[in-house]
Amino acid sequence: MRIVWRGGAVTDIEVKMRVNSVADLTQGAEMRERVLEIARAKMHDDEIAAKLTSEGHRSPNCPDKVLPITVQRIRLHAGLKGLTEQRTRWRHSTDLLSAQQLAGVLNIPVNWLYVQIRQGRLLIDRHPSGAHLFSNTSRVIEAVRKLRNHELDQLDLRITEPHEEGHQHA
Repeated sequence: MRIVWRGGAVTDIEVKMRVNSVADLTQGAEMRERVLEIARAKMHDDEIAAKLTSEGHRSPNCPDKVLPITVQRIRLHAGLKGLTEQRTRWRHSTDLLSAQQLAGVLNIPVNWLYVQIRQGRLLIDRHPSGAHLFSNTSRVIEAVRKLRNHELDQLDLRITEPHEEGHQHA
């Protein structure tokens, strides 16, 4: 697109228009073939999306990247199944537990942990990756169990812990 300003100055900009389907993208057919090629090499949809983004592709309704849901739709439409092994999107050391892993240890729904965090009953720092990671220690596991059983009103697992009364530090 070209903008001509008062006074004669000209600005050329590229506008990526929204389209309704992969087929409507300029490189849609190329991208579809690339998705299927990479999917057959047993790569996860989010990894395929990142790879295609780095190659300059994009999703129909997203001007700057390929979304994993776009990859999934292309793959499923072609009859290719995705990888089914469990995989966590957070990579961390074994001395830490993800919320999903902690929920498994305690045999509780992972959503319960997130509700406690949102309600401020479970205070925990986020890992730089964005995940809530818990120390894999019996003290922390037991403290979360006590919170679940209403033996504690609040559990503070933050690294920079406030020293206020009423907080349980594990």
